[in-house]
Amino acid sequence: MLASNLKSIVSDNVLHAKWLNTLSYMENAGAKKISASEHKENVNLIILKHAAEEHRHAYYLKKQISKIDETLCKTYTNAELLSPNHTKYYLHALDIAVCRYLKAVFNLSGYDLKFAAYLFVTYAIEVRADELYPIYQAVLDEAKSKVNVKSIILEEEGHLEEMMNQLVSFSDDWENHAAEVIKIEKALFESWVAALAAELPISA
Repeated sequence: MLASNLKSIVSDNVLHAKWLNTLSYMENAGAKKISASEHKENVNLIILKHAAEEHRHAYYLKKQISKIDETLCKTYTNAELLSPNHTKYYLHALDIAVCRYLKAVFNLSGYDLKFAAYLFVTYAIEVRADELYPIYQAVLDEAKSKVNVKSIILEEEGHLEEMMNQLVSFSDDWENHAAEVIKIEKALFESWVAALAAELPISA
């Protein structure tokens, strides 16, 4: 479903620009979430690197829009995003649901809860990114588009490895908890994809 939706999006310049802008918005929102989860003093190199790279992805995706049409999608207003309500809800809802789960299972609060949520939410997002960006790149290649996301694909793979290393330190049983978080993310993602599909031309 996602691949066919993306083919429809990439074949329409306005939709494609909005799609890139939507991805940029989500990367930017992720970067802000990472920064918000930081301890006031105990900030490790990986968190700084990760926040910086997510911000850069947001910038890179926004910049790619000029390869389609320089006049499109200058802001993150609803009119310049695809499925804006679902897009803005997705990461926020994931964060809340994961916090609720971790609080119940590990009895965490305060900074400890924020940091654990950062680990698990980011892990789920990286698993999703590892699936989504290669599908998008394949559609771009097929359409012979000037747009490309190959550099993001490489960095997201590195992020996933980093998150797994941190999760191993967090809990011996991290994989079972991560599987629960993946289930939460999957439901939210499928709802977002359905909302995207509803915005596409009927032929999609």
